[in-house]
Amino acid sequence: MRGRSESRSIPAPTFEVLRDYLAARASFSEADFEAVRAAFLFQSLAAGEFLQRGGDVTRYAAFVARGCLRNYVIDAKGKEHIVQFAPETWWVADATSLNGGTPSTFFVDAIEDSELLLIDAPSHRGLVESVAAYGAAFRSGLQRHAAAKDQRIVSALSATAEERYLEFLRVYPSIARRVPQAMLASYLGMTPETVSRIRKALSRPRGRAGASGRRATRMSRSDAEESKGESE
Repeated sequence: MRGRSESRSIPAPTFEVLRDYLAARASFSEADFEAVRAAFLFQSLAAGEFLQRGGDVTRYAAFVARGCLRNYVIDAKGKEHIVQFAPETWWVADATSLNGGTPSTFFVDAIEDSELLLIDAPSHRGLVESVAAYGAAFRSGLQRHAAAKDQRIVSALSATAEERYLEFLRVYPSIARRVPQAMLASYLGMTPETVSRIRKALSRPRGRAGASGRRATRMSRSDAEESKGESE
């Protein structure tokens, strides 16, 4: 199901989230913020609604003001592989498709009822060129996403299952209990049962670290081998 059509009318509380996000990263004048507001569109998605489907050309970069989206691909066997979660104050877009006009391989849908602020490629470029603060703030946010992406690659290559789960908690502290366990498992490249075991192990008191800590370490290594096999 497609999301509701976009609108030029942006609710004040929704724009305030973007305003606070930008203001935390650069110094904006009121005129700057008015230019930003004029460049964005508003769209709401109910849980389960799509922002885009694989094969679509990406029309907008989306800033999540409320709710949570997921960005994923579907392989030849029909299995979903979640690439990114986008909770509040995260951006989601296929930059290659957005800037090049080519079909995207990514599906993007809402995990929760969500409110988005959308900007197309020409409007984004116009803001970067005309509002210096916007360009600075956007680059700061881009660095955050690049760092998260790089760390995920490193974790996938060398980290245990427990270490990958802990890294997820660090990157997405606001949604650990909001994301369905099956989706979290898809993102981490392991089974839901492995995620459940890790959560149970981490919930035990750490004061008696000796034997319990060694058991958790052994479990993590075992699960690491399991999840490695799942991803091959």
